[in-house]
Amino acid sequence: MRNWLSNFRYFDLYIFGASTLLLILGLLMIYSTTLESPTNLMLRQLIFAAAGFVGLFLLAFLDYRKLKKITGALYILIILALLLTWFWGYRVHGSTRWIDFGIIRLQAAEFAKLVMVIIMAKFLDQHGEKLKDVRYVALSAIYICIPIALIFIEPDLGSALVIFFTWLGMLFFSRMRKKHLVGLLLSLIVLSLFAWFFLLQDFQKDRIYTFLDPKSDPQGSGYNVLQSIIAVGSGNISGRGLGRGLQSQLKFLPERQTDFMFASTAEELGMLGSTFVLGMFAVLFFRLIKAIQHARDNFGMYLTLGIFFMLLSQVTINIGMNLGLLPVTGIPLPLLSYGGSSLLTTMCALGLAQSVIARQKAVKFGS
Repeated sequence: MRNWLSNFRYFDLYIFGASTLLLILGLLMIYSTTLESPTNLMLRQLIFAAAGFVGLFLLAFLDYRKLKKITGALYILIILALLLTWFWGYRVHGSTRWIDFGIIRLQAAEFAKLVMVIIMAKFLDQHGEKLKDVRYVALSAIYICIPIALIFIEPDLGSALVIFFTWLGMLFFSRMRKKHLVGLLLSLIVLSLFAWFFLLQDFQKDRIYTFLDPKSDPQGSGYNVLQSIIAVGSGNISGRGLGRGLQSQLKFLPERQTDFMFASTAEELGMLGSTFVLGMFAVLFFRLIKAIQHARDNFGMYLTLGIFFMLLSQVTINIGMNLGLLPVTGIPLPLLSYGGSSLLTTMCALGLAQSVIARQKAVKFGS
């Protein structure tokens, strides 16, 4: 217990403060955008927030290196959870993404993001120089493609892309030869063409068309994008005020508590609120970069690097689609959007980052 408490000295308060402020703002916006029935959603999110803080502190005081012993079990568990989702999952809006436990629903794809970060961190650390051999790069692709395929067929393109971009980012900073990276990118282009013609469903293709020209179908596939852009633009400098956003309160803006939470925030809190959100994420990412640079071992470095790319890809995709800069895909904004599985995964990821930072500082200060 004494060793656990001593780790408080090495807690990164910038990461903790920025993430807590974003979480509080998210709870406030969930309340504001559900004034007609705020209690239910708020209560659920508060429960997951409490569980998230428990997970954060437990993992922050855990020696992250112990995770290397259980990566095999984690991989099997997440594959089984994704299979369970596929066969017995709860279906919403045409997608089977949730496992219904009666009291709560959990989304296995969200937990898969962090699990694959842990697994790939061990893989990259364990194989080191062997990654210069293209066979080991291919082996990492096999590991990553199985959960991606199971998530893709739910269908959940957003989560699949997050895991893919996280893997790609981690691989780029590994010891693989850069010429192999070029070959990998060329293979991805071919795979993308194959996916377009044989794998993507019509509604997914419509999102690409809508991204290129959202006004082509303003009442159909372009509706979400246009309403989001209107919401962001109508916020001006200081916003319309909490509970006064026309797009969100009158329900013109779809999925206003989840996928389009940034647009809801921009409408009600204006450019000041949007800048605050971006500023807090900037603090979070800057501190994660510092942790990556000063990690005491390769596993800790890769682990923090994976968490960095996991969060960065979600923030980039979500805000990009809210601004009409990227195609719309179902992906929450970390810490702000309503969604218990996403919040719990993010808090646990930050807890692991704190663990890496604490042990790095403990070595630096000789304790």
